[in-house]
Amino acid sequence: MVEISPILILPFMGTALGAAMVFLLRGKMSDLLRKLLLGFASGVMVAASVWSLLIPSLEMSADARGITWLPAAVGFVLGILFLLLLDTLIPHLHIGADQPEGLTRNCQWKRTTMLSVAVTLHNIPEGMAVGVILASAMAEGSMIPMSAAWALAIGIAIQNFPEGAILSMPLHSEGMGKGKAFTIGALSGIVEPIASILTMLLIGFISPALPYLLAFAAGAMMYVVIEELIPEAQAEPHSNIPTLGFTAGFVLMMILDSAL
Repeated sequence: MVEISPILILPFMGTALGAAMVFLLRGKMSDLLRKLLLGFASGVMVAASVWSLLIPSLEMSADARGITWLPAAVGFVLGILFLLLLDTLIPHLHIGADQPEGLTRNCQWKRTTMLSVAVTLHNIPEGMAVGVILASAMAEGSMIPMSAAWALAIGIAIQNFPEGAILSMPLHSEGMGKGKAFTIGALSGIVEPIASILTMLLIGFISPALPYLLAFAAGAMMYVVIEELIPEAQAEPHSNIPTLGFTAGFVLMMILDSAL
């Protein structure tokens, strides 16, 4: 059985709190704010991939006296390919994609569904990452401290805050009620604790593969950053706001991981 730790719930709470911004902010989210939030989310995910996942993967491989770089390299590539496969097979819209004018209600419903699928899809690797590092920290004789799991969960929760807002607020601006927009935004994050628990159950049977799984989660998260977040943040009109957001997110996650 998997112990239900508060760590598993934190990322979902971040998404829900972000989605709740639809009740506080009026009007459509400004383009600069959206770009700032996308850049911030990218910075958090890149820093989390390096400090919380890839470095522990390399350290675990070195401790096992194997080829140090092999599990990290193989796992990272497999994580990229896994998200590429999901991205190809599951129809969805890119995060932040503009809505064409004159859509019928049926088309709006399809767009809402596809946008929700996009955010939900990108939450899967984050949930996997939390599950992998929490299971690693709980393993007997593990060199990964529980504080590392807390740092990653807090960082992802912070990153999920703008993600929830980026989903719920545009839905409301398109005519959807605030309550429904919040519900869709919040529920897009429910996949994270589910993915975390499933990953922990899987790890229980293949604990020697932990270095590969840590790197796998890192690769999946990096795919989201490269494929979705950064291109959307840098879309026209170009500005330096996403770069500032990325810097803030990266430094914050780096501090969290180092301090905890």
